[in-house]
Amino acid sequence: MKNEYLKLNEARCKDCYACIRACPVKAIGFANSQANIIADECVLCGNCYVTCPQNAKRIREDVPTVRDAIRSGKRVVASVAPSFPVAMEVDTIEDMRDTLKKLGFADAEETAVGAELVSRAYEPFMRKDSGAMISSCCPAVNSLIEKYYPDLLGHLLPVKTPMIAHCDVLKKRDKDAFTVFIGPCIAKKREADESASVDACLTFEELIAWMAEEGVAPVRHHDAVEKKPASRRYPTTGGILSTLDKDIDCTRIAVDGMLNIRAVLDELRDDASEHVFIEMSACEGSCINGPVMREHKKKRMLGAMKVENYAGDDLFAVEAPNDLSTRYAPAGLKRVMPGNEAIQEVLNRMGKTTPDKMFNCGCCGYPTCYDKAIAVCQGKAEIEMCLPYLKEKAESFSDKIIQNTPNAILVMDEDLVVKQINQAAVRLFKLSCAGDIVGAPVVRMLDPSNYLKVVLEGRGFSGKCHYVPEYKLFVDETVIYDRQYKILISIMRDVTDREEERKQQSELKKSTVELTDQVIEKQMRVVQEIASLLGETTAETKVALTKLKDAMSHDE
Repeated sequence: MKNEYLKLNEARCKDCYACIRACPVKAIGFANSQANIIADECVLCGNCYVTCPQNAKRIREDVPTVRDAIRSGKRVVASVAPSFPVAMEVDTIEDMRDTLKKLGFADAEETAVGAELVSRAYEPFMRKDSGAMISSCCPAVNSLIEKYYPDLLGHLLPVKTPMIAHCDVLKKRDKDAFTVFIGPCIAKKREADESASVDACLTFEELIAWMAEEGVAPVRHHDAVEKKPASRRYPTTGGILSTLDKDIDCTRIAVDGMLNIRAVLDELRDDASEHVFIEMSACEGSCINGPVMREHKKKRMLGAMKVENYAGDDLFAVEAPNDLSTRYAPAGLKRVMPGNEAIQEVLNRMGKTTPDKMFNCGCCGYPTCYDKAIAVCQGKAEIEMCLPYLKEKAESFSDKIIQNTPNAILVMDEDLVVKQINQAAVRLFKLSCAGDIVGAPVVRMLDPSNYLKVVLEGRGFSGKCHYVPEYKLFVDETVIYDRQYKILISIMRDVTDREEERKQQSELKKSTVELTDQVIEKQMRVVQEIASLLGETTAETKVALTKLKDAMSHDE
């Protein structure tokens, strides 16, 4: 979709709340272990893109749109943000122009031209003592006020941004020109979509990737020109203030970073009567520290120096294109605020039943447990995002398992001091309570030799059956040695009944064998006696039959 300025790579986004923590307006929902940007609430400051440790956020790619315009024969003209000397390996706008021409651009100018026009448009407002005035150069700030501070829209100066002002100049000069803004900002993409003067918007990252794809190297052969307009300082903190007429009697301050800006806007809600001009930039360090200036963030000071060296006190002296005024209106943001009962119910479910349990640790990405509960009610967050809740739940679950298992569990440190013992162990070793042994050496209760061997060898054992003479018990014991946490966990199962039964069975087998031997021996004697008797009887029978035979033979 065209208005999906930031997209999510679902394969990379896993159980991380870094973007929620970084989002100044909490325009990020979380469900099914993944974050999702709520477009209507997002101000496109880019904090989530910058802070994502898994690079799961992607900016909408607009290079194809510009390529199509070039291929179709349109005169494509670039408006290049004044932070280009920091982002690109070029020194001057002439270098930038020649570089872009290699890609098919017809021309390129500095957006600083529009910045100069905007500064001129601000000055009449500064001459009037009408209370606090907020600069309108940063589209993320403008969106923040439209969505979250609509009551302060009267203090947001009704002047176009430098990008729009400059593209107005380009369109006035050539109404058929295809204008492309190139800069360090994501919010500019939405602003470009909503403007009739800007046809496309590229980030410096997109441009650098395009150049690499086409094999185009930056051109660097122009020396810095003598003319150095002051509006080139716009991308640095205080840069706007440096371009304003110093003779105007008006207090001037610069505020950068979304959290600092929100703090100032909250103050203005209380009192905005002071005659003060407030330069606001969503990025800390202003535009030279924009969301697509990642590789240059480490050299913020050097970047500011580079911009300063390229700027001066001169003017572009460009004629303003008709009217630079505009209107910023409420964005119609609708956030349903849950009632106190619903919020308290969620807090109770998270275990935040008393004030001392409201840790406000920020692990979930929300500043307070109360804010997190509101987000849960709004369907933007899940209770399981609360780390203390999960920890307490896991510990409670673990304790229930340990305390209710029939096995005896004993936890010792490497000095063999008992740290924890469950009720099954208390009963097995006939203790009155766990306090009888917790904190004391295990030797007070058991022979420590096996445990000492585990510590010395660095490994436990499993399923070892042995006799505990002190308690006249047989136990089947497994000892786990956790080297990282330096603890030993002994899990013992009372197998005394089993061993006694095994002993009885062994004795029964032994007596049975002995009895069997006796029976066999006796039977053998009986057999032998019978055999002996049968032998005598047989002999006598033989003698008798022989005599009978002889007698019968004689009679014949």
